[in-house]
Amino acid sequence: MEHISLKGKKLGFCTGCLACQKTRKCVLNDDANIIAEKILSADTVVFVTPIYYYEMSGQMKTLLDRLNPLYPSDYKFRNVYMMSVAAEDDPHVPDRAVSGLRGWINCFEKATFAGSLFCGGINDPGEAAGKSEAQERAYDFGRGLL
Repeated sequence: MEHISLKGKKLGFCTGCLACQKTRKCVLNDDANIIAEKILSADTVVFVTPIYYYEMSGQMKTLLDRLNPLYPSDYKFRNVYMMSVAAEDDPHVPDRAVSGLRGWINCFEKATFAGSLFCGGINDPGEAAGKSEAQERAYDFGRGLL
């Protein structure tokens, strides 16, 4: 299992040139290419994002756009999950983010959206440490990935 944080990564915006559909590599030379290679060979992919304005983070959306080289590839992943947190705790808060990820997954015939976990009411780093119910849900969710 490998954890990749987008924090501090250089991710340029997709230019829409579609050269990657032939070369299976993006013409932009940044961290997205390294991440794409790792996702290509992953059995399972779990995207984790804070919810900003009822949507996934900009970094995650930029990465999804930059994963175009995977479409024509023989990617290994089949199950894709999403975990998210937000200050607001209404269970519908992540709906748009989940919908966006599902749209990305729909482009991959062999992959499926396998589930999501949302933990709301988290405002600050470290605050989840005091939320035992959310920790238990996250633990159970993670165990279900094995």
